[in-house]
Amino acid sequence: MKFDEIQIRVRYGETDQMGVVYHGNYVLYLEMGRIEWLRNLGISYKKMEENGIMLPVISLNINYKKSASYDDLIYVKTELKKMPTAKIEFAYEITNEIGEILSTASTTLVFLDKVTNKPIRAPKYLIEAIKV
Repeated sequence: MKFDEIQIRVRYGETDQMGVVYHGNYVLYLEMGRIEWLRNLGISYKKMEENGIMLPVISLNINYKKSASYDDLIYVKTELKKMPTAKIEFAYEITNEIGEILSTASTTLVFLDKVTNKPIRAPKYLIEAIKV
């Protein structure tokens, strides 16, 4: 399915006392990957929210393989697992500059109506953008 890859330079504040990226920061990297994945389809997450659609994470799984450190250049590959319905599922692979896998992950998000707080189907414009 459709995928996108972003590049991130690890900042000092993202590391722990041992000089490696704190494990919780990987969740932020995944979010950055998802937002850019949407943006590259021509879809703004901000506009989705302004139009009443929320996308909360309902499932998150991360497997850590190797560490990243301050000033490392890392790559986050975000791939759609299957066509969205009321949910959208992504698989991720985070690698370093030499292609070593640092982490693999998956997330599931649900489309929610901002007013009713109830699940809704994926917007048609997203489905159409994925099909192109």
